This record gives sequence, C-alpha cells and structure tokens, in this order.
Amino acid sequence: MPPVFEITRGTATDEELAALIAVVGDAYAQEAADAVADEPVVSAWTRTQRSMRAPLRRDIRWGRFSG
Repeated sequence: MPPVFEITRGTATDEELAALIAVVGDAYAQEAADAVADEPVVSAWTRTQRSMRAPLRRDIRWGRFSG
C-alpha cells in the first residue's frame, strides 16, 4: 500500500508537496526493494537426492515372521 500524506497544520506550496512526495516516495521504494528475502540456493545435488526414509517401526510385526 503506498504511503498516504495528510497536512495537519499550515499550508504547503505545490513545490513543497512535490519535494515531500519525491523524497518519501523514493525512501519507500528503496525500503520495499531491500525488504525482499533472498531465494535459498539449492544445488543440483540437493534437488536430485532421495529423501531419507522414515525409521522402521519396531512395534509392527513382519507378516508371518512375528517370532
């Protein structure tokens, strides 16, 4: 959302308002550009490797080999 300006006291000239909008608008744009998070770097190795399997559950018996 772009910044909203409201003059609460005094009278500003058109030149003063233009200067205010230029300075604050530039600062807002710079802050918005700097606020972008960096993308995580994912290597080709990480993309192609298989994920680790879940550990074996010892409480479930193996079919007819329940011992």
